Formats: sequence, C-alpha cells, structure tokens
Amino acid sequence: MSRPRTQAEYLARLVPPSVAGLRRRSLLAGAAGTGALLGTGLLAGCGSDSESGGAESKTVSLGSNQSDPKPKDVIAKVMAGFQTASGVEVAINTVDHNTFQENINNYLQGKPDDVYTWFAGYRMRFFAAKGLAGDVSDVWGKLSGYSDAFKKASTGDDGKQYFVPASYYPWAMFYRKSVWQQRGYQVPKTLDELNALGAQMKRDGLNPIAFGDKDGWPAMGTFDILNLRINGYQFHIDLMAGKEAWTSDKVKKVFDTWAGLLPLHQADSLGRTWQEAAQSLQQKKSGMYLLGLFVGQQFNDDEQDDLDFFTFPEIDPAIGAKALDAPIDGYMMARKPKSAANAKKLMEYLGSKDAADVTVKNDPNTLVANSGADVSGYTALQKKAAELVGSATEIAQFLDRDTRPDFASTVMIPALQQFIKDPKDISGLLTSIENQKKSIFTD
Repeated sequence: MSRPRTQAEYLARLVPPSVAGLRRRSLLAGAAGTGALLGTGLLAGCGSDSESGGAESKTVSLGSNQSDPKPKDVIAKVMAGFQTASGVEVAINTVDHNTFQENINNYLQGKPDDVYTWFAGYRMRFFAAKGLAGDVSDVWGKLSGYSDAFKKASTGDDGKQYFVPASYYPWAMFYRKSVWQQRGYQVPKTLDELNALGAQMKRDGLNPIAFGDKDGWPAMGTFDILNLRINGYQFHIDLMAGKEAWTSDKVKKVFDTWAGLLPLHQADSLGRTWQEAAQSLQQKKSGMYLLGLFVGQQFNDDEQDDLDFFTFPEIDPAIGAKALDAPIDGYMMARKPKSAANAKKLMEYLGSKDAADVTVKNDPNTLVANSGADVSGYTALQKKAAELVGSATEIAQFLDRDTRPDFASTVMIPALQQFIKDPKDISGLLTSIENQKKSIFTD
C-alpha cells in the first residue's frame, strides 16, 4: 500500500485518454507539461488471450504496481505462500506506479497478466463496465471473512464481482502522543474545539495542521472529510457522481469552512510533498496531520508507538462524525487469462486468511480486509484503525476513486490547488467546477 510521490505520478494513476468515453482533449489539457496520461505502450504484460494450458498449467502471472521496497517485498512473500500452497509458480511483473497506471488501458486491451493489482470503487467498476476485467463471482462463493461492505466495494454495475480486497487504510488526524502529553492537548470533539486547539498550538510555536499538496491528491482528503461532516455521506457520493451541483449552498459551506481552517494549516503547502509534511509531524514541528495510515512510513521503527490519531471532529450534530475515507486496495483478473483455472486459484488465495496473515506479519502500515486473519501481530495503531473503520457508519473510497478519473485529474486537482492559493473567490471557483463537470459528465 502506498500513495504517489509526485503530481505526475498521481495523474499517471488515473485512466489514460485512450479509454473509450473519456474526453481526450480535456485529459491532455490537465496533464499538460507532464506527459503523465499519454499511453506509450511501455507496460508489457505476460498474459495472452488464449486459455491454453488451463488447469494443467503450473504457472500464473501477476501484474503489480507495488514497486516501492516495502510493498514489493510483501507482494513477493504473499506469492511465495501461494506457490507453496498450490504448487503453481507465480511470475511477478512489477512495474513502477507511473508506467503501470499510465498504460493500464492499453495493458488491459492487449495481453495483460492473469491477475493484476488495482483499486476498489469507481475505477474498478469503470474497467468492469468496459469488459476489460474478468468475472470472479465464483471465487467470491468460496471466500469467507469479508463483510457485505467489502463485497459491495468489489461488485460491478452488473451485480457481478470483479475484485478481491486485500488491504485498506483509514484517513484520520494523526499526532504524536509525546507532544500532546507534554503540552496537555486534548482530542477535539467539535469544530470549535479543533479551532481552539489549533490556536493554542500556534501560540506554542507549532504548525497546528501539517499540510502538503504538491502531489495534487492530499487536499482531496480534506475536502472529503469536510463534505462528509457538513453534508453527509449520500450527498458526498452524489456530488462525486455528478448528480449534485457544485454551485449549491451546501458545497459553498464546505469551502467556507475550509477557508476558516486554512490559517491553521502549514504554510506554502503547494510546494511540499506529503512525505515532507509527515516529516514535520515526525520532527515535532507540527501538531497534527490529516492523512492515511501510511503516514507511519515516515516514522522510525522506534517511533511507531508514539503515533496516534483521532477521527475528524463533528461539525453538524445531526450528521455526526462516523463517516470516513478508507480506500481499499486489492486484485482483479484479466478478462481472458492465459490460465483461467490458475488465475482463479490465485484470486481465491489472495482473498484467503493465509494471504492476509502474510501481509499482517510484514506490513505495519496497512490493515487487511479479511476478518479471519490473525491480527494479534497488529500494532496498537493498527488495532485502533481497524476499530475506527469497523465503527464507521459509511465509508468513502477517497475523491479520486469515487468520481470519474478525468474529473478528478483535470478539474479537481487544479481547482483545489487554486483554492488553497487564493480562497477568496469561492463562488467563481465553484461555478468553474460546475461548468467543467457538466461538460465531462455529459460526454
């Protein structure tokens, strides 16, 4: 589990312009200067459209975007577990995040690997609806340890399953316990208390809220949580689906509230990566940070126990504070794997308790989706994060996974960064978003 390191990498994770139904001109305009969305055919899969070999084959291929050292090592160990259990050898085709996401459409239309890493939510349903993913409904008939929510997140628009969840990570407000204990800070339960806490942190010489949006996507998490707290889950999902107007008073209130919080955020955020913002928390220069559980990647091993979090506080008592972002990562199968039998064997293993146990033992910065896993090895932070997600009344997948990829990349990234740079003209900004939304969602 990882997040992109640069804005170009973030853009490259979105669907490329060659996907049918997307507006190539708007996509290319949004990616100007980066080349991030140009499909270059660099990603070469190991699979084929033939099902020759079938059950007799002793190999299966995996296309993986987990190229960073830690997640790459976890993937290798999970695949080794499958090979030991099944006798089927896994050929892992690891490609850096940029290239994998940049060329995902060409990859899936060509000769993809039998199984590949991907994401739940809109981006899973998108490729399933295009006929570029294999139906794994029969695999789901053999799985256990998954809640209805995980199954729903794995289901396409046609009611069939196309995804097997592996891990997830909640977004919350992270902080260092030692700093808070030293200063006597208390977890805020309301927006007023959060503002008062931020003011005190300023007086104490801290950046109240660490913040970095050079990468393009982190600010989406702030928008998500404010919209969830102010307008509720259903409005948020409908807004992401293009069913609600960005010019509505409800959305304006989100940005007005955010504008009031911006003075508490770390300055010059558009020139700072999420890693640098996380390091300011690690170095005790910032008091708290709204981010995913992966924030712990920027902390030393002996500092992990000092990391804690709280869910973003309540804004409207009628809505409460139970909804949150908790993106799900996992696996999909090619529409015509070279060995359908072995591909489904692998998908079944990836959804098993055994595979989840391997992940738990090797990755302290994520949570496994299978509830049957042995989580006795979870750190205190992981246990608390799992409880947070378990108690959530609604779970969103994060803005860039809950809406059209082209809308997220070409409209929302520049719009949110423009707001951060100059939060004064909210009405003009929302009018611009709405006009672009209409053009994209009616395409």
